[in-house]
Amino acid sequence: MLPPAHKAIEAAAFDRLVSRGLLAREDFDAALKESFSGKKELESILLTTYRLSKAQLGQALSEFFDCPYVPYDDRTVVDVELVKNLSFDYLRRNFWIPLRRQGPLLDILIDDPHNLDKGLDIRRAFPGLTVRYSVSLRQEIEQFILAAMGQTESGSITDILGELVNEASEAGSDESGADAIDEHDSAIVRLTNQIIAEAYRLGASDIHIEPYSDRKETAVRYRVDGSCFSYMKIPPAYRRAIVSRIKIMANLDIAERRRPQDGKIRYKLAKDKEIELRVATIPTAGHNEDVAMRMLTAKEPMPLSAMEFSPEALAAIKDLADRPHGLILCVGPTGSGKTTTLHAILGAINTDERKIWTAEDPIEITQDGLRQVQVNPKIGFTFAAAMRSFLRADPDVIMIGEMRDKETADVAIEASLTGHLVLSTLHTNSAMETVTRLLDMGCDAFNFADAMLGVIAKRLCKRICPACKETYHPSREEYDELVRGYGTAAWHSLGVEYRDEFRLSRGSGCDACNRSGFRGRVPLHELLVACDELRNLIQSHARTSELTSLAMKNGMVTLMQDGIQKVLRGLTTFKQVRTVAMK
Repeated sequence: MLPPAHKAIEAAAFDRLVSRGLLAREDFDAALKESFSGKKELESILLTTYRLSKAQLGQALSEFFDCPYVPYDDRTVVDVELVKNLSFDYLRRNFWIPLRRQGPLLDILIDDPHNLDKGLDIRRAFPGLTVRYSVSLRQEIEQFILAAMGQTESGSITDILGELVNEASEAGSDESGADAIDEHDSAIVRLTNQIIAEAYRLGASDIHIEPYSDRKETAVRYRVDGSCFSYMKIPPAYRRAIVSRIKIMANLDIAERRRPQDGKIRYKLAKDKEIELRVATIPTAGHNEDVAMRMLTAKEPMPLSAMEFSPEALAAIKDLADRPHGLILCVGPTGSGKTTTLHAILGAINTDERKIWTAEDPIEITQDGLRQVQVNPKIGFTFAAAMRSFLRADPDVIMIGEMRDKETADVAIEASLTGHLVLSTLHTNSAMETVTRLLDMGCDAFNFADAMLGVIAKRLCKRICPACKETYHPSREEYDELVRGYGTAAWHSLGVEYRDEFRLSRGSGCDACNRSGFRGRVPLHELLVACDELRNLIQSHARTSELTSLAMKNGMVTLMQDGIQKVLRGLTTFKQVRTVAMK
């Protein structure tokens, strides 16, 4: 049971919920009375009985204590070096935990930064350090502590690598020593688990394990926000063991090293958090095997309004999605958000009145109301076979993960012409190239032109870090680059001139973005909407330049133009746009 003094401070902090209009005074008084008379905490009463969110309570604490509110995030890894000499029972009783240390600065997460006794305990545990407080709910601090307990039990990557280096120095790094090391070794098992957990915490989309010769360390690289970086090195004697451990987790043949193999890992991060990894092994020089793992976290569908389409493009896409039949394609390179976009469109039309079937490989996003099917080409259950099955299952809308061949494209076009709305993806560079690609695949020009409703081309470029974002007055050369990239004739319609008040944005670099100036990604879009004149050009096999000229005349904004508009809005830089959108 909480001491009366803390209950009074808690009451004073949450009283701000009343002044902000989130809770009626009589409800707050009733909750306060219940907390003082029983063993139930005010925080818990407000969350469960009065349905206030953790964010609302956290904001009230932040304002009262004048320090940042830090919600629980399962991607946050507590520095185990800071907690290894502390009692977890003590931390759970007193609701504080050290999160990280940066030189002499120590970040402490606590429920009451004004508590003098806790402050003295913290200073005794970490003498000579400058303490910086953040506040959180007791429930969330408890989650951080439990997560730290799990990290401590498995060990930090630094500790595990220390074990491996010591073992490697004893075993030697010759070929026989490397083969003698068992993939079931506890240090190898823990290291593999931590590599996956760290990748998830950092928001990586891919993990790369890259072994070299027997006397060179194995590199582990992560891809975050589209760019790879080296994360760690593993002693050379363990290059076979780490790969074999991953192959065991993916149910692959560890004895087969001459051929590429594909598999999947289902990995449990916490009691209620599971992720899936798509694993590919490829034989490389020196009788080694590289491993590439794609993180397939089970994501919720994004709403269409959160996809950062321009208002005009968003309205056009909603109009296309409301059509009873036709073909909508989303195109772009791997990892550009095509599937996420299609699921956002499906989410906008996912009602009881519509029967929606999807065929995907793999199923990365799930949503209620969709009947989702995992294809399996190894047994002949391809996208085309799934499509034919769907047509016998009374569909209104069909989503196909990818048009990989003419057979799938023909079935999709046929389905869209016979009263179904069909959505799919394709790997092409622009909306207009999609038309050329399908015709080159041998699809009938008349059928495709009649079926096509629209094509959405997508790219993802790096977003300026909001924590260190700053504005500046660009040089005339930078301004002229923007004009040339957008197109001189079209630029004038924006009404943006080079004046003293003209500003662009950039990131100066901070701890939040690892000094890169970028954090997260911003989508770029190009929307081609079919019209009668465009259909006539497609049927006559017109050149791509003619199709592009007509589309831009009808208002199509290219990937480059959409990117430059987002540069002017301070979301990214022209260099990043040019990197992903330049043809």
